[in-house]
Amino acid sequence: MTEFDLFSSNFDTTEQLVAGLNPQQRAAVEYRGPALLIVAGAGSGKTRVLTHRIAHLLAKKEAWPSQILAITFTNKAAAEMRERVQHLLGEAADGMWIKTFHSACVQILRRESARLGHDANFTIYDSGDTRAILKRLIRDTAADIHKLTPAAVASIISNAKNELADAESYARNIDQSDPAARVIAEIFTSYQAELRRNNAFDFDDLISETVHLFRAFPDVLEQYQNKFRHILVDEYQDTNHAQYALIKELAAKASLTVVGDSDQSIYAFRGADIRNITEFEKDFKNATTILLEQNYRSTQNILSAANAVISNNFDRPAKNLWTAEGDGEKIVGYTGYSAHDEAQFIADEIDALHASGIAYRDISVMYRTNSQTRALEDIFIRSALPYRVVGGTKFYERQEIKDAMAYLVAIANDRDDLATRRILNVPKRGIGDATETQLASFASKNGLSIRQALAEVDQLSFGPKITTAIKQLAELLQQAQLAIETDSVDAILRSVLEKSGYLESLKTSRDPQDEARVENLEELVSVAREFQRNNPDGNLTDFLNEVALVAAADDIDDESGTVSLMTLHTAKGLEYDAVFLAGIEEGLLPHRMSFLVPGGMAEERRLFYVGITRARKKLHLSLAMSRTTYGDTEGSIPSRFLQEIPASLIDWRESGAGRGLPQYRPSIAESQSYRSQPASASSGYGGTPSNKPKTEWKGAISSVRNNEGLQLAVGDQVEHADFGRGKVIAVAGEGAKQTAEIHFGSAGKKRLLVKVAPIEKL
Repeated sequence: MTEFDLFSSNFDTTEQLVAGLNPQQRAAVEYRGPALLIVAGAGSGKTRVLTHRIAHLLAKKEAWPSQILAITFTNKAAAEMRERVQHLLGEAADGMWIKTFHSACVQILRRESARLGHDANFTIYDSGDTRAILKRLIRDTAADIHKLTPAAVASIISNAKNELADAESYARNIDQSDPAARVIAEIFTSYQAELRRNNAFDFDDLISETVHLFRAFPDVLEQYQNKFRHILVDEYQDTNHAQYALIKELAAKASLTVVGDSDQSIYAFRGADIRNITEFEKDFKNATTILLEQNYRSTQNILSAANAVISNNFDRPAKNLWTAEGDGEKIVGYTGYSAHDEAQFIADEIDALHASGIAYRDISVMYRTNSQTRALEDIFIRSALPYRVVGGTKFYERQEIKDAMAYLVAIANDRDDLATRRILNVPKRGIGDATETQLASFASKNGLSIRQALAEVDQLSFGPKITTAIKQLAELLQQAQLAIETDSVDAILRSVLEKSGYLESLKTSRDPQDEARVENLEELVSVAREFQRNNPDGNLTDFLNEVALVAAADDIDDESGTVSLMTLHTAKGLEYDAVFLAGIEEGLLPHRMSFLVPGGMAEERRLFYVGITRARKKLHLSLAMSRTTYGDTEGSIPSRFLQEIPASLIDWRESGAGRGLPQYRPSIAESQSYRSQPASASSGYGGTPSNKPKTEWKGAISSVRNNEGLQLAVGDQVEHADFGRGKVIAVAGEGAKQTAEIHFGSAGKKRLLVKVAPIEKL
């Protein structure tokens, strides 16, 4: 029986698979050729096109299910795609590779691990594991004299691997006169050696090592090139060099379909290269491009704002999002005096939206930097609004979960020293740093891993108490390893938590947080049980794979009854009925660092565009005229991006309406004095073309106090609407940009923009 015999589509004819698609979507589904780029605007139904294209290929028997490889970035996106294809195809979908980049590479590396000198049960290290190793290596090499931190070194190594550079090639290309660079190269080499000793890969290795595998072993590459006849890649604009190289190698004999939108390329800081999508037709001969512009998510007013903003980026395919759903409500704009004033407005609006019938889970507040959550959380707590900060401490990053997972890793991979070191004294067994150092030294001298050294503890001169504790741990791990072949993953986990004494130590603890830790471990057992139910033949190594590949965005629970607070980068791929974009100010959005990076302004504009297009029905844009950073309060300037939105699309609200704050509406000339200067890179990539007419912008500061003519000098007494009475201790600048440093008795020292600050001279 062939794979086609399993095919049981829910559609009687292939015509039904394209019924209901718009002409561009249908053309993408029916395309047959070597390479296809689907430029999918936000909300244009790209997942539907991808899944229907897969179903169409199989329905016409142009490929077996096992000859289809569909790749995306997150587990959540892969699961959604798999579910949709299963709905269309039935059992036939089970034979396809619908995976993330990382999970596809893990499957290849498991099969071919011996070629790279690894065992098939290798461990996958997350960023926390990497930093733990690097922290020790930095200490061992005295690299801290160069002010190197684990996070900084991890970023350098990650960037190198994403460019397919190994430790050796990295060392060859550094500036040899730079002592810090030489130390980093030494740490890179030591780090890779430790990974190999531990039978481990880090996240970046999963892709780079797969590419190296293909290039070193042409027979392996040919095997996978022959296997996949059709390769489909989602979010192609987010691919880095290593991911691009992987697709390039695999697609040499296949028909390649990529879906993406250069206007939503916002991950340059992770190594994403926008050229992968903008130069697709150069990379793949005889490629066809199909543009999807009809939007099925947002109202036309929201789309018109997005179109107007993104049109200021050049070197992009012309694209104009439109919808058949009507104009919808105007965008709401708001300018507050301070971040807390802005946050109070957002909280009040959310209250009103919830009262009108919009669920909290359908509302999101988005911002450029995590530091902006402080004022939002303060006001939300006071207002009793249910919220969660997406991207905070994740389930698998919690101490007790990492402890439990370290036990499982040490059981599955007896060469993993990092995992064994973590559990040596968890729960407390009297095994301190000195004992750990002796074990590690003994293991190194005898060519053993630390876990293997545990079984030889009698050769070491430890006291009877420590020797007994180490023997008990070694026996526990050995028995659990033997149980891998016979016991379910959840049974192994439960047994280890109980026999190790870890669960009991938390239950008898007086620390009130340990009760929550016990609940988290119980939840982990539930996760293991669910994994086993969904994967009857899965073993411990398979479970560790699945957990290791969980992405941050996959933790977002759409059913949660809370307002979601998140950065704009986290918001990619999500949508909500109501979206609040906070802090639309120069220095925040666009971020001040973007002024220094080539193409940075263009990426910030794309980030704003992504934020706008997350909204289905209602969009709010807000800013504050003063913001406190590092204890200093400084005046803010409205973002240049606001002037790119036609004024007719935004309804600007009065600052402090209903709360007794002063209101003021300046003239157009006064408003223009606040307009930001053109981008410093205006003649380069990402700047606003000088010959492009600018939309007149005059709404964002219409509600801010005007102190034009107010003269302050050192020693003057002032009264502030929020901070009370203060004394001027310094004055700088002049005109609209004049600032005053004022000491307030209760609030301390603040730096304010004189023209708009809510102050009066006494």
